[in-house]
Amino acid sequence: MFGSSMAVVGLPLVAVGVLHSPTFVVGILQACAWLPWLVIGLPAGAWVDRLAKRPVMLACDLVSCVLFVSVPLAAWAGVLTITQLAVVALLGGIANVFFSTAFGPYLRTLVPAQDRTEANAKIEGSSSAGQVAGPGLGGLAAQAFGAVSALFVNGITFAVSAFCLTRIRSVEPRPAPRHERTTSLRSEIAEGVKFVIRDPYLRVVTLYAGLANFGDAMMEAVVIVFLVHSVGVGAGTAGGLMAAISLGGIVGTLLAVRIGRTLGTARGALLCTLIASPFTLLMVLTNQGVGMAFFVVGGMVYLMGIGAANVMFMSFSQTYVPADLVGRNSATSSLVIRGSMPLGALAGAAIGQWYGARMALLASAVIITLSVLVLFIGPIRRKRDFPMALATAD
Repeated sequence: MFGSSMAVVGLPLVAVGVLHSPTFVVGILQACAWLPWLVIGLPAGAWVDRLAKRPVMLACDLVSCVLFVSVPLAAWAGVLTITQLAVVALLGGIANVFFSTAFGPYLRTLVPAQDRTEANAKIEGSSSAGQVAGPGLGGLAAQAFGAVSALFVNGITFAVSAFCLTRIRSVEPRPAPRHERTTSLRSEIAEGVKFVIRDPYLRVVTLYAGLANFGDAMMEAVVIVFLVHSVGVGAGTAGGLMAAISLGGIVGTLLAVRIGRTLGTARGALLCTLIASPFTLLMVLTNQGVGMAFFVVGGMVYLMGIGAANVMFMSFSQTYVPADLVGRNSATSSLVIRGSMPLGALAGAAIGQWYGARMALLASAVIITLSVLVLFIGPIRRKRDFPMALATAD
């Protein structure tokens, strides 16, 4: 997450500052990173359910390392092109699909059900810590040494991630041998899709997250352009602002367990998203000087609420979904949740190109704010806690 957060700043800054790309091209890069979720998300879930999870994650780390290190090497050799950036974003996105799809099922083999909320809170907290340091260092490195330096460190962090995975001593349960499987890949994919569509909790959470992530992707596609061109700050300041708002994510994940115990997991997640999402509207008011406080306060409160809600949503899913459907549930949900992101990135890029980055930021904030209304459909609004087992007729 540390390296990936540097790439959030590094790739757009390379495109804008080194290759002088327009807003729409920057949005295309973001779309390339998320497009694999839309194209291979479903089969990836079925494939992962058939494979040992840690080898998949190790392979994805090593591929990502090579990809991101190739960018600064090409830049230093004077042969870097926007095409290479797009290919790196696309292939890195494919690796991210398989890594993320394997991650949830692998965590489930390591941590018992009663400890998963705490485990998710700690993992989300460490991820948020990486998100704080990554953009700040990425922006400062871009300002001091050039934007491509951040991407070199980004590549190395994937190698560190792979090393950490090799240090896990827990023995992973073996997947069923190929000759013992009685279903086809297509039928397994269909089973995962039907499971999410028919379940009243998963259906609502998936639709909400898909719409919210559409808005988030719109914001990601233009936020660096907005800060650098519209507000007029330097690369280091832009990275510092991104790091500052990520502090909210750390606080939110640290509070998630307490919020869940005090308010209930379903009610807590609903209130966190309902209160935090409108704060994104403040970010649109960002200007030079004291006006940058709008960006920090708006982004920090938003990420605080979403960070806490995400811990509760993830813990619910990992406990609620049957073990043999975890990978396919993750893939089906991700098809909507993350598959919406390339569409959002393209929408943000188009609005930013035609009407300006500030208008694109406003559109994304409105979508994020309205997305919470989806959570009021179905049983979640009537529950204190998410169920620990499959839902019955509600």
